[in-house]
Amino acid sequence: VQLQASGGGVVPPGGSLRLSCAASGFPLDHYAVGWFRQAPGKEREGVSCISRDDDATRYADSAKGRFTISRDNSMDTAYLQMNDLKPEDTAVYYCGASEVVIPTRQSHYEFWGQGTQVTVSS
Repeated sequence: VQLQASGGGVVPPGGSLRLSCAASGFPLDHYAVGWFRQAPGKEREGVSCISRDDDATRYADSAKGRFTISRDNSMDTAYLQMNDLKPEDTAVYYCGASEVVIPTRQSHYEFWGQGTQVTVSS
């Protein structure tokens, strides 16, 4: 049972990245998926989540209008499209899988990926 987060990198302010969260060993369509991030010296915070049936999403205020969460259950993969990136988006991004319908808290998650680094810098 594993979640693999990927797609991070170094981009200039205003750039875009698409993060992927691939599940192996279990059917991702049984779980809601969320993205969290942790910047140096800060606590991990929620960014976005999507229900298992792709009929509901939630975004942190910092992500609204810039980030889009989606999923492809046929591929056991979820995504986080991040546009108009800002230096304050710099963090390690983690994906998680949860049986909670709309899992907004870290305690809601049963599985976590290993994290992917996003750095926004000119």
